[in-house]
This record gives sequence, structure tokens and C-alpha cells, in this order.
Amino acid sequence: MSAQYYVSPEQLMKDRADFARKGIARGRAVITASCADGIALIAENPSGSLHKIGEIYDRIAFAAVGKYNEFESLRQAGVRYADTRGYSYSRFDVTGRGLASVYAQSLGGVFTADAKPFEVELAVLELGATPETDTLFSLNFDGSIAEMPGFIIMGGDTAALRETWNTIWQGKDLASAGIDEVIRAAALVLPGVGESAQDAHLLEVAMLERSTSTGSHRHFRRLDDHTISRILGAGK
Repeated sequence: MSAQYYVSPEQLMKDRADFARKGIARGRAVITASCADGIALIAENPSGSLHKIGEIYDRIAFAAVGKYNEFESLRQAGVRYADTRGYSYSRFDVTGRGLASVYAQSLGGVFTADAKPFEVELAVLELGATPETDTLFSLNFDGSIAEMPGFIIMGGDTAALRETWNTIWQGKDLASAGIDEVIRAAALVLPGVGESAQDAHLLEVAMLERSTSTGSHRHFRRLDDHTISRILGAGK
């Protein structure tokens, strides 16, 4: 009978973390940002059907990078959690903080107990009455969670993307910016996209609108290629 190799818990956790980070870094980036019009969600994603951005509940949205099958299963689980809680209690009992905590527990459990960690990074975004009351939660593959001030950048070379983003907004107030300005800035930052109107098909864009024209309790709206093209073209 062959002897099993011993791997220390510290080394095992490090190997799992390195594996997950490499998988996430290979993915195309996502930028989410709070602005005057609401919360903008912009992803580099040429696919028209495999979405990286989605609606969870009335004022809550979801964005992800990494393996599609893994983050899509988490998105669906989040929708079921929100629907069940809203039906059982009240729509006001469904919060971004509560959903982020559920995701953190799931990711942490998989990271420590399963043979392979999820290769995903998530953002849970809840719209407030003002940019100051918006809540943006970033969740890592190991279940760690952080509330981010103003924006979240995930996937790709995150450090370089964040540096470019900060340079664009240096001396400007992101909280008072309009959705069009945020989309054009994101197009400049995302490495596979340009600011030309012809690059609209490379972007997946949605927003949580702070005020809706229909008066509906649902605030999530996905932008089509024509609208994105018009926004990018207006920046010329």
C-alpha cells in the first residue's frame, strides 16, 4: 500500500487560492460603478446570450467573472433566495447585504471542503436613494466579502485596470456623473474594447436606474447594442 503525501493545510489553501486566481484573471473584466443615474454595470462580453450581468431582485443586481457555469449557478441560487424571502416575509427584507452573506457562506464552504474551489469573483449591488446610499459588495472565491466605495473592478489585470480607471476619474466626482459618461470611461478602461461606436457589440451593459419612467418596483434595465453605440458615438 503506497503512502499518501502529506500537504499542510496552509499549503493546500495557498494552492487552491492560486488556482482560483489564475482562472479568474483569464476572464474578461467587469466594471460596476455608482453614479448620479444609478449603478452602472459594464462587462467586456461579445456574447449576446451568456450574460455576466443580471437582475436578482427589485433593486439588486449581480455581476461576475470567471467560469460561466459556476457563477450562473450562483446567480440562479440568488434569485431563488430573493424570491423565497420576499414571498415569505416582505420585499423590503431582501437586501444586498443578506444576499452577499449567503454567497459568502456558499463560496467559503466550497473553498474549504470541496476538491476544487469556484473560479469566480462576484459583485452584489443594491441601489439606494442616492449614490451615497448605494451598496456595492465584492465577493472573492474564498468567501471573503468587502463593501466597496463607489466602484468595483473584477477580472483581467485588476491592478492595471483600477489604475487606469482612477486616472480617468482623477479630479472628477463619479457620484455626480451620468450613466453615459461612466459607460464611455469603462470602454476606455476595458482592454478589448475601444471608445468607437463600432465596439458596442463587445460590451454588455446594464444599470439599476435610480428613477424609472414606468414607476415599477423593478429598477434593472439592460441596454441594447444600438443604445450603447449611440452613447459611445456621442463621446467623439
